[in-house]
Amino acid sequence: MCGWVDLLERAHAVPCLGFRLLKVEVLEIGKRRAFWESVAGSARVAKTTLVERVEVEEDLDEGSPGGVLIVVHVRPSKGARRRCGRCGRRCGGFDAGRGRRGGGAGSRCGAGGDRGRRAAGVLPRPWGDGGGGPWARHDAGHTRVFDDTVAWLAVACAKTAVTELMRIAWRTVGSIVARVWADGGAAADRLAGLRRIGIDEISFRRGHKYLTIVVDHDSGRLLWAAEGRDSKTLDGFFDALGPQRAAKLTHVTADAAEWIATVVARRAPQAIRCADAFHIVAWATDALDVVRRQVWNTARGAKRGTTEASKALKRARYALWKNPQNLTERQTAKLDWIARTNPLLYRAYLLKEGLRTVFAIDATDAIDATDGIEALDTWIGWARRCRIPAFVDLARRIVRQRDPIIAALTSGLSNARIESVNTRIRLIIRRGFGFHTADAIIALAMLQLAGHRPALPGRPT
Repeated sequence: MCGWVDLLERAHAVPCLGFRLLKVEVLEIGKRRAFWESVAGSARVAKTTLVERVEVEEDLDEGSPGGVLIVVHVRPSKGARRRCGRCGRRCGGFDAGRGRRGGGAGSRCGAGGDRGRRAAGVLPRPWGDGGGGPWARHDAGHTRVFDDTVAWLAVACAKTAVTELMRIAWRTVGSIVARVWADGGAAADRLAGLRRIGIDEISFRRGHKYLTIVVDHDSGRLLWAAEGRDSKTLDGFFDALGPQRAAKLTHVTADAAEWIATVVARRAPQAIRCADAFHIVAWATDALDVVRRQVWNTARGAKRGTTEASKALKRARYALWKNPQNLTERQTAKLDWIARTNPLLYRAYLLKEGLRTVFAIDATDAIDATDGIEALDTWIGWARRCRIPAFVDLARRIVRQRDPIIAALTSGLSNARIESVNTRIRLIIRRGFGFHTADAIIALAMLQLAGHRPALPGRPT
């Protein structure tokens, strides 16, 4: 037996979590507005919404026999009728429509109202063909409380779990996330007061599908994301930023991609471009791997057979890749064996470690960065004279990027924050088991990482 007091206390649980009520007493007329205000989650909605009657119907869901479905029949107040869904001005209409439209507030509570057809060029009010009612977002078939609950769940857990819990389709979750983000976070000016930003790209699907992302170094928040990784895509960010705010940028971190450097130099020429230390050291690791494969092929001989030396070199790659402080005893012994038997490969290893040491020097201002700059110039001279083609080519490449590398040493900036955001975006993609469109990924990533995460309805923020 569940009376009115118990129902009202758990009104938010009805639309959000599908709370099952075995029996609901008929509500008194004076209490219907209070009930609807609790369900809608807004006193403003309750004032513009007249509750005609509340019906309790049997739920025919085979998986949960014996339950009930609460249907609240509502209509707009006189002042809320015949208004455009966006501007709120009064507008004409063709007719009052036929039948009633249902707006799902949840799996155990729904709302129904008259459907009306608006004149051409006028956006539908959520009362009519646009959605469920003024308690819902524009062009939505669910209440705001339900949308906010789904968005909160989508941020906290996998989409598959959300579909099972809320009994909605996979695509519906994506639509709700996009709707909540457009209603809340997209309205905030995230690009105000930018000084230091990081730019990177991330693969989100097979077939060379990429997202370009921009992150604020000072707050660590995701600022902007779009599909693609070219100059045209990045121009979209600077178009949104505007020339006045772009002129206030002081530092931009990125890898050595030419399309990023070109756009930054054209749209924010005053900004200091800083090279990412991780990518620079990765170049040295790739050059070391080229030398290791050459030495390995030489050890195999002309017949390309398997020898003891080739086996040992093949198993030594992890010892060559890892930092010295992270080596195991076996890997340390492997490096000692390489130093005795393969001086060329060991010299390549020392070159890789030398470049990593350049960025390991702690630099917080221009004076402290002097040691790092001197170490970089010393390493360039060493690589030029090493007579290892892979590292000679790397030295030329680093000379071309010398100014961004020095800027990174001076400012102490790197793409570490951006890589952290990339990792969380990959987690979003993995947790959702893939997305049909880039827009769905962007909406969920912005909702979770842009500093406007939704709050669970009915809970203190």
